[in-house]
Amino acid sequence: QVQLVESGGGLVQAGGSLTLSCAASESTFSINAANWYRQAPGKERELVAGISSRSRTNYADSVKGRFTISRDNAKNTVSLQMNRLRPEDTAVYYCNADLLHSGWYTGNYWGQGTQVTVSS
Repeated sequence: QVQLVESGGGLVQAGGSLTLSCAASESTFSINAANWYRQAPGKERELVAGISSRSRTNYADSVKGRFTISRDNAKNTVSLQMNRLRPEDTAVYYCNADLLHSGWYTGNYWGQGTQVTVSS
C-alpha cells in the first residue's frame, strides 16, 4: 500500500533554516495537492501551508514570509522550506497529500510526521 514518506526534520538553532520533503513511497503514484501541518506538544494540530494542484499556495499567518511550500514535479516531491526558525516552530510536522495513479485520484494520505526542534 502506498504511503507518504517525510524527511528533513532535525535540530536547528533559532534563526536557522530547514527543509522538509514529502514523497509517495511508490514511484507509480504522484502528488497532486498537498498540505503541511504541525503539532506542538500540548497543542492541537494546525495547518501551516498548502499547495494546490496548480501550485497556488496558502500560509498560516505565523509562518508567512518565512516558510515556502513548493513542488518538484521531476522528483515528485513537495517541500517545505523553513527560514528564520523560531523556538515556537518546534513541532512534529506532517505532510498531507492527494495522490494520483496514472492520472486518477486514489485518495488522501498522511505522512508519519517528522520532528523539528528549534533551540534557544
